[in-house]
Amino acid sequence: MDLRQACRTPSRDEAGVELLTTYFNQLGFVESRFFPPTRQMGILFTWYDSLTGVPVSQQNLLLEKASILFNIGALYTQIGTRCNRRTQAGLEGAVDAFQRAAGVLNHLKETFTHTPSYDMSPAMLSVLVKMMLAQAQENVFEKICLPGIQNEFFTLVKVAQEAAKVGEVYRQLHTAMSQAPVKENIPYSWASLACVKAHHYGALAHYFAATLLIDHQLKPGADEDHQEKCLSQLYDHMPEGLTPLATLKNGHQRRQLGKSHARRAVAHHEESVREASLCNKLRNIEVLREVLSVAHQRSRLKYAQHQEDDDLLTLIEAPDIISKTEQEVEIILPQFSKVTVTDFFQKLGPLSVFSANKRWTPPRSIHFTAEEGDLGFTLRGNSPVQVHFLDPHCSAALAGAKEGDYIVSIQDADCKWLTVSEVMRRLKACGRDGVEMKVVSLLDFTSSMHNKCATYSVGMQKTYSMICLAIDDDDKTDKTKKISKKLSFLSWGTNKNRQKSASTLCLPSVGVARPQVKKKLPSPFSLLNSDSSLY
Repeated sequence: MDLRQACRTPSRDEAGVELLTTYFNQLGFVESRFFPPTRQMGILFTWYDSLTGVPVSQQNLLLEKASILFNIGALYTQIGTRCNRRTQAGLEGAVDAFQRAAGVLNHLKETFTHTPSYDMSPAMLSVLVKMMLAQAQENVFEKICLPGIQNEFFTLVKVAQEAAKVGEVYRQLHTAMSQAPVKENIPYSWASLACVKAHHYGALAHYFAATLLIDHQLKPGADEDHQEKCLSQLYDHMPEGLTPLATLKNGHQRRQLGKSHARRAVAHHEESVREASLCNKLRNIEVLREVLSVAHQRSRLKYAQHQEDDDLLTLIEAPDIISKTEQEVEIILPQFSKVTVTDFFQKLGPLSVFSANKRWTPPRSIHFTAEEGDLGFTLRGNSPVQVHFLDPHCSAALAGAKEGDYIVSIQDADCKWLTVSEVMRRLKACGRDGVEMKVVSLLDFTSSMHNKCATYSVGMQKTYSMICLAIDDDDKTDKTKKISKKLSFLSWGTNKNRQKSASTLCLPSVGVARPQVKKKLPSPFSLLNSDSSLY
């Protein structure tokens, strides 16, 4: 519970990720120890959807494990947005963080396929993965532009294709956000910003293409073959009537094609500014307005410098620029094994034997003496050791030992983790005083379970995850048991129902009456960071 409570407020760094991963790994041990797959344990785990705020609950650890995974992914997005994107190391850290966030969310999508929380539905997780990869690709572009963009032909070709790549991934993200059923629950500002960035980076690609065509005339002694190859790879196909080499050599054709790109860049910038103005949240982000405005004015100036009266009639439609990147971002899968943890319940014995899949009798004390050094049985297995080939007339059998019993202690010393040779050595060391041995036996799976439970609610906040255990009375028969109707989670918002619900009694409130959503929203986009800057 201490570890679980600590996971509510992890630090926004690798130490916080390690804390959540430690708890996730411990949940694996707890699930194997205490949660049999064949029946519910009556423990209710409740979380709140990070997008809708609706509480969801399940009586197994799957929701708990999935929610911790979601928060690990969300934490990586916060680490990514906190990186200093004005340095090379900061941008590399941001790329890595967003790729890891995508990996965790993708792992969640593939592993937990039936989570009741909408923010963890396959459709929503697919969109979130695309969002993480789009931000990582944007950081790659910023990393290339960080030293400054030289007004040089081959550099401009490279930067134009990198910008086209970022515009493409954001366009795909916006398309995914606009599909049902995701679009009903995606924040409007997220979808708007995806559209803004798609147009913005598309405009930058055309601006750089216009610059390389207008400013760089093919000169004597230049590498014609290299320039021709680069220009031919910039497009799927050249505009009708134009060829790469002829366009490079013909100054008029170059300027005309360059002006077409500049005009298209202006159109994309106008669309990005318009889209940002439609969203109240984006409209209030000063750094975003400044970036869009400066880029728009720069493209307008480039076009105005070479604009002619007959451009509307003579300019061809600028072709699309092929997207290309020197660093294709990819999902980084989570490696939970790197965080080593020790099972809190290790003293119960080896997990392969003492698990929820098996049920045991209470430990039985067996007091016997070895007759002339003969125990009356042999041992087999390792950690824990079993009684084997038991003589039915020996002292141990008469004291209650059975074939197949597991030896859990000798002379009050725990031996569940001992090997056969170590157990034999302890048995022989007991001497003439006799052996005090405790054993347990496997129960039949069909036997009834003790059903008395307790309610644990001390210090648990309703806004976190509450554990509630059903209370049954063994002294009453099934016919006399009162069945109480469970309150709907949706009715917990009122004080009246909060007082009536036994599961919410004595829970401390924190400052405000409004429930605090546990899950952290993935920070929508790195551009929303007030410290952000483009190239």
